[in-house]
Amino acid sequence: MKEKIMLIKLSTNKTVSESATALQSAVEANHFGVMQIHNLQETMTKKGVEFSRECLIFEVCQPQQAKKVLDENMSVSTALPCRISIYEEEGKTVLATLKPTTLLAMFDTPQLEEVAQEVEDTIVKIMTEAVSM
Repeated sequence: MKEKIMLIKLSTNKTVSESATALQSAVEANHFGVMQIHNLQETMTKKGVEFSRECLIFEVCQPQQAKKVLDENMSVSTALPCRISIYEEEGKTVLATLKPTTLLAMFDTPQLEEVAQEVEDTIVKIMTEAVSM
């Protein structure tokens, strides 16, 4: 039950690869940056673990927002950068992220709620644009 509260999930008929291309464009168009892309299937295979499902994990960041948060509470760095996963589930491609507002609430820093909401709104916008491009 908690997963539904903490998780934002959108699905699309695009492939994982097509979704990744669209996500990259949407991230840049919304003034965020992609810091890293982890290919879970590739990494696990290199480590000798057979894993057949495609999964890309995008680490995204908006440096000015990150600075606001970190200036207030450096321990929030444990939850940064924001991640958006792209994977296949039940014949659809899913884009999913943990809600920044929920993550930040764990750090008991209510003065950062507005920043967390702005980041969350933008990440939802990015994901929505990526599935509808």
